[in-house]
This record gives sequence, C-alpha cells and structure tokens, in this order.
Amino acid sequence: MSEFNPVGWFEIPAVDLAVSQKFYQTILQIEFNILEMPPYIMAMFACDHALPGCGGALVVGPDTAPSTSGTTIYFNSVDCATVIGRVVAAGGKVLMEKTSIGEHGFIAMFSDPAGNKLGVHSMQ
Repeated sequence: MSEFNPVGWFEIPAVDLAVSQKFYQTILQIEFNILEMPPYIMAMFACDHALPGCGGALVVGPDTAPSTSGTTIYFNSVDCATVIGRVVAAGGKVLMEKTSIGEHGFIAMFSDPAGNKLGVHSMQ
C-alpha cells in the first residue's frame, strides 16, 4: 500500500471567479486564498495539508472549461443533505438529493454556477 493518498490536488474550472468563489463559500462554509499565476487566477480552497485529503482551487484561465462530464470531484461533509440544501439558494442546481451508497455512506450531486458537475459525500 502507498504511503500517501493518490490525489494530491484538484482544480475546478470557473468562468467568473467571484461568482464561483461565493457559491463554494456559501455551500461548503469555507474560505479561499487568491493566487495569480498569469495567465491563471486561482481561488485556492483553504486546507491543512497535515490532515487527510487534498487541496484544490477554482481556476480561470485560457484553457479552463467547465464540464458536466468526465472526472467528478466529491467534497467531504458531515451530512451531505446540509450542503446540498444550500446549493439552489447559492446559484447552483441539485442533480441528485442525498442518496445511500450502502456501507460507504451517502452522496448527493450538484452543478455549480459555471456548469461543473460535482458531488458531496458523508457517512451519515
């Protein structure tokens, strides 16, 4: 077995960084740090690299394109129903309400204001 989790970073394409940042701040109740790396601007999810999981960012740049297909990122939560309950008021769309995945907990799916499809996972 590996000494580390295989995912080390993720990036979510954004069209309007301020709109996407506000959306994720609202649904996940987290803060961001802005980093400019021309031609890209990133709103990095605040994270503690000493904790399990990985960090990531919202990204605007010349080759970023929101998508509803391909890779799906799932955010961890205490209860995914709480997070998914904030999505519509924050400007997103609920694609799937909290759904059991058996012994692996629960998931819910949403699309953000830019049009990306993402998920939320919880054990309760």
